[in-house]
Amino acid sequence: MDPHREALQRIVSNLANKNGEIHNFIDMLNHTIKNVQVNSSNAISELDEEFDGLYSLLDEMKGSMASTIQQEEARKVQALQDQLSQCSNALESSEELLELAAQSLDIKDPVEFLKAARQIKERVTMASAFRISLKPTVSDSMTHLMVDFTLERRILQAVNFLPVPKAPEIDLAACLVADNCITVSWRMPENDGRIDHFVLEYRKTNFGLPRVKDEQPWELIDYIKATEYTLSGLKFDTKYVNLRVQACNKAVAGEYSDPVTLETKAFVFSLDSTSSHLNLKVEDTYVEWDPTGGKGQEKVKGKENKSGSGGPSPKRTPVNTRSSVRGSRDRFTGESYTVLGDSAVESGQHYWEVRAQKDCKSYSVGVTYRNLGKFDQLGKTNSSWCIHINNWLQTTISAKHNNKTKTLDITVPDRIGVYCDFDGGQLTFYNANSKELLYTFRTKFTQPLLPGFMIWCGGLTVSTGLQVPSAVKTLQKGENVLSGSTGSLNNTA
Repeated sequence: MDPHREALQRIVSNLANKNGEIHNFIDMLNHTIKNVQVNSSNAISELDEEFDGLYSLLDEMKGSMASTIQQEEARKVQALQDQLSQCSNALESSEELLELAAQSLDIKDPVEFLKAARQIKERVTMASAFRISLKPTVSDSMTHLMVDFTLERRILQAVNFLPVPKAPEIDLAACLVADNCITVSWRMPENDGRIDHFVLEYRKTNFGLPRVKDEQPWELIDYIKATEYTLSGLKFDTKYVNLRVQACNKAVAGEYSDPVTLETKAFVFSLDSTSSHLNLKVEDTYVEWDPTGGKGQEKVKGKENKSGSGGPSPKRTPVNTRSSVRGSRDRFTGESYTVLGDSAVESGQHYWEVRAQKDCKSYSVGVTYRNLGKFDQLGKTNSSWCIHINNWLQTTISAKHNNKTKTLDITVPDRIGVYCDFDGGQLTFYNANSKELLYTFRTKFTQPLLPGFMIWCGGLTVSTGLQVPSAVKTLQKGENVLSGSTGSLNNTA
C-alpha cells in the first residue's frame, strides 16, 4: 500500500477517534450543565426551606415574647386598678366622715357635741383613708422586657454557606486493640459546632504501611455522633488494621484524616492437612476423626501383597490415586492421631480457642516443638504440653507433659482457650466462656512452638486470629504448675 495512503488513513483514524472523544466530552458537558441546573435548583429550594424555618422560628419567638409583654401589662394594670378601687372607697368614706365632722361643729349642746366628737374620733381611727398606701404597687416601666438584637443581627449578617469540615486527627495514644475490639479516638483540629456526624472506615491488611495496590476495600461505619468508636466482634486474620475518619456537616463531607495503622498482634494459623495422620480429615481450621482413612488403605495393601501377581490388581487404581493425594501424609502414624498448625509461635503472647463436638471421645489440645516423632503423642514427650479430655466411661480432664499426667478436678468446658506467652515461658488453658483458669505450664521454651491437636472419634474446630482477652492477661496467683522436673506426678501409661 502507498505510504501516503497509509499515513492519510492513520490521520483519518486519529481524527475519527478525536471526534468521538469530543462528542463524548460535549455530551458530558451538556450532562454537567443539566446537573448544575438541577443541583442549583435543589440548593435554592434547601435555602428557601432554611430561611422559611428561620422566619418561622423568629415569628414564634416574637409571638412568645409579645405574649409575655401582654401578660406583664395585664398584671400591672390589674394591680393598679385594684389599688385605684381601694383608694376610691377610702376617699368616699373619708368625704362622708368630713361632712359629718363639719356638721358636728354646729352642735350647741355640750353633751351632744362631746358625744358626736367621740364618735367621729373613733371612726377616724378606723378609717381606711389613714391605712392605705399612697404609692403605686407597681411601676409603669416596661424596660425589663425590652430586647436588643445587635449581637443576633451580627450573627445573622455573618451567615454564609457551610464550609467544608477539616480533616479529623486520630489520637493514636487513645486507640486500643483488645478483646477482639478496636477502640478509635479522634479530635477536630479546631472547634466546629456545625459537625453533624463522623464516618469511620477501616480495612484489614498484612502491610505495616497503607498501600494503594493489593489492598482490601474499606469497610464503613456511618453516622457516628461521638469522637470515639469501638469496632467489636472482629476476627483479626491480618497483622494490621488501617483506619481513617471523616467529618461531615449537613451539607458536605470533609477530607479523610491521615490513615493510621494499628497492629492486631494476631496469631493466625490453619491446620496442616499435608502432614496429619491418615485417620484425620482436615479442612482449614477443622479436624475430624475418619476411621476409614488408614484402615481401608492397609486392607487393600494386604490383599495386594498376598496376591503375589506381577500384574496390577483391579483394586490398585483407587489406592494409587489416594496415595498420590496423601503421599506426604506420613508425618504421624500408629496411635498418634495428630495434626499440627501450619504456623509456629516464636515470640510474644498469643491466644486461640478450640471447640469440641459433643460426641468427641478423646482429644488433646496443646503445643509441641517440631521434633515430635511420628509415633509420639502430645504430652508424652519432653517437648510437648497439652490438656487431655477423655469422654469414655467417665469424663476426665488432665494436664500432660513428658509422659507425666495430672488429673484436674474441674468441669470440662465446651470451649478451651489456649494462651501462650513464649518469652515468659507460660502455657495456660482457660474455659473460653468464663475465662476460668484450667491449668498453667511454666517452662523455658527453647524452640518455636506449633499448635498441636490429637483426636479420636469426633471433631475439633479451632478459632484463630483472636486477641488475648483482658481477663487472661492478668494471670491469677497460686496456679497449678506442671513442669518436666516435677517428680510427684504419675507416669502416663
